[in-house]
Amino acid sequence: MPAPQQRRIIFRHIDEPGYTNDLACYVRHGGYEMLKKAVAMAPAALIEEVKKSGLRGRGGAGFPCGVKWSLVDRKSGKPIYLVVNADESEPGTFKDRYIIHQDPHQLIEGIMISSFANNVKQAYIYIRGEMPHGARILEKAIAEARAANLVGPNILGTGYGCEIYVHRGAGAYICGEETGLIESLEGKRPYPRIKPPYFPAVLGLYQCPTIVNNVETLCHVKHIVEMGGDAYAKIGTPNNTGTRILCVSGHVQKPGYYEYEVGTITLGELLNEVCGGPLPGRKFKAVIPGGSSAKILRFGETFTLKNKDGSSRTLTVEDIPMDFDTLAACGTMGGSGGVIVMDDSVNMVEALANINAFYAHESCGQCTPCREGSLWMKKITTRMVHDHARTEDGALLKSVADQIAGRTICAFGEACSWPTQSFVAKFGDEFRAYPETKKAAKSAGTLELV
Repeated sequence: MPAPQQRRIIFRHIDEPGYTNDLACYVRHGGYEMLKKAVAMAPAALIEEVKKSGLRGRGGAGFPCGVKWSLVDRKSGKPIYLVVNADESEPGTFKDRYIIHQDPHQLIEGIMISSFANNVKQAYIYIRGEMPHGARILEKAIAEARAANLVGPNILGTGYGCEIYVHRGAGAYICGEETGLIESLEGKRPYPRIKPPYFPAVLGLYQCPTIVNNVETLCHVKHIVEMGGDAYAKIGTPNNTGTRILCVSGHVQKPGYYEYEVGTITLGELLNEVCGGPLPGRKFKAVIPGGSSAKILRFGETFTLKNKDGSSRTLTVEDIPMDFDTLAACGTMGGSGGVIVMDDSVNMVEALANINAFYAHESCGQCTPCREGSLWMKKITTRMVHDHARTEDGALLKSVADQIAGRTICAFGEACSWPTQSFVAKFGDEFRAYPETKKAAKSAGTLELV
């Protein structure tokens, strides 16, 4: 059977001939009509529609968006803030940047609807430092929307006002973590906060109730208003509603971004039929399905999962539907939607060395297990690829990783340890054989990655 067709909701007009990122083009395509509809509704009704939709956050954790909104402390008397996480720092993920570059007004409309629903008067877009062009595009789009009375005071004559500010980060992975982002937005070092008590919904930006959603999540809000929460909930699969943008990179013939109803396409269909399969003469070896912090899957392994009726089913990697729950049941996660593919030309020790170098560099240094452990893992894999590997290094790496996960303030401890744990678990044979592999390659004069 052929792979399911894409259902482009967020990317409905992106890449359409003649479609540009200015306000006039957006309005010609129905832009801001949903904002007009939303401000005529009761804010509580908007929140209820988002809850009914089942929309889960598209930034990595997959937490229900409507539930997050409902947790906001509305009785404190403090202002409520909306912070847009446009940091998109997870390797292998590039969807939010593309939305900002190609369709910024879709994001702005989603922000304004969400702000109205939650009585937000100030919203901030925290954008990654390596995206300067995206920041300029957003500034221009906000100015266009403000001139059209779609942002700022007395929006559309309703008496409701909200301003949007763009804040450029300095390019730190840890600022993708919501409380680290908030600290950075306040002008401090991006040290994640301890939860509890610092849940953003209660004590967020400036110690006020704060909603943090990512770019793709907020874009979906516009479409929920358009079709209604119940209708949106019918898209995708139970508990995995709507569409999801999957960013495929690595060793496939057609890498890129693809938008599908959540859970309606399997990993095998995505890679083989949509992305054209492996490169000529190669075979798929491994895939990371949710950005580099997600645990790796090895082609050829199988998973036995329980169904709701008590029966069980066995899945290969290719059989796994791309939804939050099934990926979690298979020991990994959907994460940010960054699908990183590796073929049989990849040496897994050297691939892990690259990942470990990244996470050691990006640790904020607040927690000792993460600060020291990520650096130790980097040092071990660096030593291995520079001709000093030992057969027991895989076990040593696992020991270090095991002492990081679950022992840090934020999830960066898991982000840096899960790759090591899963690489060693799935490819332990390569780690044990690496000293001899390295010697053989050196004798043959093979060019290597270091």
